[in-house]
Amino acid sequence: MPVENSPNYLDPQVLAKLEGLQLRARRIVEGYVAGMHRSPYQGFSIEFAEHREYAPGDDLRYLDWKVFGRTDKFYLKQFEEETNLVCSLLLDTSESMRYRSADAPMSKLEYAQCAAAAIVYLVLQQQDSVGLVTFDREIRALVRPSGNPSRLKEILQVMQQSVPERKTSIGPIFHDLAERFKRRGIVVVLSDLFDDVEAMMTGLKHFRHRRHEVILFHVLDPAELDFPFQQMTLFRGLEELPHVLVEPRALRKAYLREFGAYVRRLKSGCRMHQIDYVPMRTDQSLGLALSSYLALRMKRVNK
Repeated sequence: MPVENSPNYLDPQVLAKLEGLQLRARRIVEGYVAGMHRSPYQGFSIEFAEHREYAPGDDLRYLDWKVFGRTDKFYLKQFEEETNLVCSLLLDTSESMRYRSADAPMSKLEYAQCAAAAIVYLVLQQQDSVGLVTFDREIRALVRPSGNPSRLKEILQVMQQSVPERKTSIGPIFHDLAERFKRRGIVVVLSDLFDDVEAMMTGLKHFRHRRHEVILFHVLDPAELDFPFQQMTLFRGLEELPHVLVEPRALRKAYLREFGAYVRRLKSGCRMHQIDYVPMRTDQSLGLALSSYLALRMKRVNK
């Protein structure tokens, strides 16, 4: 799948780490089974959706000979219920995602965008469908899921246009999207999750109620986790919060205690609702973080 002329979210070293891995559904997904995913359906829906390029092993009965006559290339007809897996990426583009400490190689948003790009590439390589939603306190962009290889370029362009400058409101966004996503699939959230934990968990529970699988990539800067500040520091407020000048050493113990309690609440809620919680530090190798999680997930799916 060509990726040249795309924004530099796709790191060849990250893609190399993902070689041989797949994003697979743990439970039954809606769609035709081609060997990778289980399906509750038999056969094909009669509603035509789109074409995709022929790949070795595909059922020749669904070749579109009219398209072949025009293009001299083999394409298969895809139907609404044929896609094995639908993956929806939810990317937080709120102002707090701009944060990048002095020792971090990139901002939280840039790290999340690179992770999203790698997942899009992986899902399309599987010939499954993937879409993207960017949000803060509102939905800013929505790219509907498709298995067409052109979806990669479209998603990269949408991410490139994202401007992190607004406050977030995660819970209501999740409720809205849970009602919009009609077909069961995998919902992947990439966010720093700086919002009310109870409201977020209620929204995530809505996805589970609609029988989606949910993966929560919690993207954080190392300074947010370690609070390494030593000198008098001006903390600039994001998402409509004020600037604060403080002596950080006096606050470090209390900050780490509160932050730890917040993360424990998140993890507890995820365990309760069978949601995968995946912590990600922006100073951590993205290829290693993604490949480690996907390898573990594949092992669980294959049990």
